[in-house]
Formats: sequence, structure tokens, C-alpha cells
Amino acid sequence: MSDQAPAAPLLRVLDALGVGERDIASIVPLTGGTYNTVTRVTLADGRDWVVKTPPPHTAALRYERDLLVNEVAFCTAAARAGGPAVPRVVRSEADPAAPTGAYLVMTARPGRPWHETAPTADDGDEPRLRAELGRLVGRLHTVTGPAGSGFGYPAEPFGPLAPTWRTAFTAMTEAVLADAETYRARLPYPVGDIRTVLAGAAHVLDEVTRPTLVHFDLWPGNLLVTGEPGARTIGGVIDGERMFWGDPVADFVSLALFDDIERDRDFLAGYAESSGGSVEFTDTLRTRYALYRSYLYLIMLVETVPRAVGPEAADETWELVAPHLVDALDAVRKRGS
Repeated sequence: MSDQAPAAPLLRVLDALGVGERDIASIVPLTGGTYNTVTRVTLADGRDWVVKTPPPHTAALRYERDLLVNEVAFCTAAARAGGPAVPRVVRSEADPAAPTGAYLVMTARPGRPWHETAPTADDGDEPRLRAELGRLVGRLHTVTGPAGSGFGYPAEPFGPLAPTWRTAFTAMTEAVLADAETYRARLPYPVGDIRTVLAGAAHVLDEVTRPTLVHFDLWPGNLLVTGEPGARTIGGVIDGERMFWGDPVADFVSLALFDDIERDRDFLAGYAESSGGSVEFTDTLRTRYALYRSYLYLIMLVETVPRAVGPEAADETWELVAPHLVDALDAVRKRGS
């Protein structure tokens, strides 16, 4: 067992699962997340779990209410796609007022974050992994929300799921813009101007009529890679807490963070194999893609304030993200008019 004493919330969760100190082989805090406390717990009988507990009530963005509800929904729905790379839910509690507090226990997945393994084209891993990732995401995108459930975040931070994607996405963008005003976040344009640009292109969202399972945080840190160079494979797709039911195109943003998914031929080829066909990059699809880039980059800039990341980190985020937000909003403005 780790020399570090487990925190009280973790002890309460393990006790609820009937796990005592003698049952535990190791407890290892996991880093890299920005919201929940994450701990890997390996039991003496070989079971390997990841336990998530939310922080005490702190300043957060509006969409971040009950994020564990979203992750449970993601893992449960992803299991329907038959992919082995997604964690399985062992047990969860959504109510913060429960004796344990809110928590999620799920199976651990093998591997290290993609960006730490540095696969290359020279060993053949990078193109092959991108194609494998495309097939995996394509399978996830065959999953539709429960009948009659609607669009948006399963945790319903803005109220019940919406009957249309336009309504849901408008609520999502309105929430992050309201957060920007609340926290006086630094943005490249006034909030009112950004709101006008996004609203001017909202009609393209009406093309989306099926609430698809969207992870929305598929950057390399949430993709685990396992195996030796030349034979690497994807071992896990993790941290589904920001998922929503919506447009599958939205997942392309984090899959090609600060880049353009149209350039990723290996991913798109794999995606076409499992999703039922090639992605046709029409003008309206590109406009939707620009809308989702705008949304993610707004979140990345605004969240630096309630996260209290400090001036240096805030400046670094601004220098990295703000130009991409400007480009995305310009694309929305040009294509949405």
C-alpha cells in the first residue's frame, strides 16, 4: 500500500464497497486532471480501479455541475459500442449529500497517455494508431442517446435535455459566455460580439437530428497507449466527464486540437470503416466544426479564472488559445453569414 494516507472521501467510498485496508495492495494519486480528485486503487486480489471524487464546492463553470453523471453516462453508453478500451463502471453515487459523497469507481485501463509515449511515423505507430483511433471513435459515434432523451449534457446543468441540437448548443455557449461575464475573463472580443457571431451561424445546427455520444475531450492526455514501439495499441479512452449527446463533428475538435481534422487522413480512413461512411466536409459541416472549436476555446480561456491558475499560466493559455479562438470565430462569421 502507498505510504500516502488515503483522503477521507476515498476511505468512505472504499468502505461502502466493502474494501478494508488489508484488501488494498496500493493507492496511487493520479495527476493530469483539472477538476475531480482521481486515485488508482489496486486490490490484493488483482482488481484495479480508478476512483473519482469531486472537489468541495468551489468556483466552477456552469456546465461543470455533477460531471460524474456525465462520465457514468459515457462509460455506460460506450459499452454498447462493444469497444474494449472504455472503463467499466463498478459503482457510482451521484448525490453529493450521500454518506459517501458523490463518487465514481471504474475499472482501470492499461497504458500511458499518448503524448507521453511519443509514437512516430518511423516506427509505424503514429499512422496505425490514428487509424485505430478513427475506428474506435467511429464505433462510439454509432451510439445514440436513450429514446426521447434529447440533446445536451446528461447531468442537465442547464435544465432538461433539449429537443433540438440548436437549442442545446445555444444553451451551452450562453452558459460559457455568462461565465466569462461572471469571472471577467479575458477574451479577444466583447462577449456581446461573440454571442452575435455564434447566433448568426446557429441555423447550421439544425442539420443535426440524432443525439450522438460525444466525448468532447479526446486530446492525447485522455488516450492511453500500451505496447512496445512498433506494436503499440490504444489501451484506454478515459475521462468522459465532459461528454454530451450532440453532433459527432464536435469530437473532431479535441482529436485535432489546435489543428484541422481534415488533414488527418489516417484517422478519417479508420473512422469511415466503423462509422458507416466517409465524412463529407461540406461548407455547413465546416461551419459546425468552427462553432465547436469556438466553444472549446472559450471554455479553455474562461476556466483559467475559477481555476485560479495564476498569472503566468493564464498568460500562457492566452497566448496559446486566443489566436485559435479568433480564427474559429472568423470562420464562423464568414461561413455563417
